[in-house]
Amino acid sequence: METLQNKEIILRDLDMMTVDILSQYPTGKFRFISKTKLGMTCSDARNFDSSRLMKYPEAIISGYKKGALQTVQFCPEGSDFYLTIFSRTGKKVKLIDESILAALTVGCINQLYFNTNLYSQDQYKTVHATSWADKAFVVNNC
Repeated sequence: METLQNKEIILRDLDMMTVDILSQYPTGKFRFISKTKLGMTCSDARNFDSSRLMKYPEAIISGYKKGALQTVQFCPEGSDFYLTIFSRTGKKVKLIDESILAALTVGCINQLYFNTNLYSQDQYKTVHATSWADKAFVVNNC
C-alpha cells in the first residue's frame, strides 16, 4: 500500500490508488467524463465553479446522478495538460485524489457510491462515523 500525503486519512482495506494533486495547486479547471444514454460525454466545469470545487472537494464527485460520473480531470492554472483525479470503472473506484477522499462524507457515499468499493461499514466504524454528515475517511470526534 502506498504512503498517503494527507496523514489524517485512514484507509481500511480499500483497493484503490490515491494521488495528491489538488493540494499542490491553488486554482485550475475541471473536466468531467460521464456516462449518458448516448455514450460517454465530456464536459468542462464553468469558470465560476472551479473556485467552489477547489474549496469543497466533495462537490467534485457529488454533482452527477448515481453511476453517471466516470472520470474527473484537473488542469492546473497556467498549464495545458489534464491530470486524472478520479477514475471509476463499473462498480470500482480505481483512483481518487486525497483531497476528495478527506472531504467525502458518509452521506455522499451512501447516496451515490453505495455499490462501489468506497462503501464500507468497517471503514465507517474505523473513523467513528455515526451519521451521514460524518467524514468517511477522516477520524470523527466523538
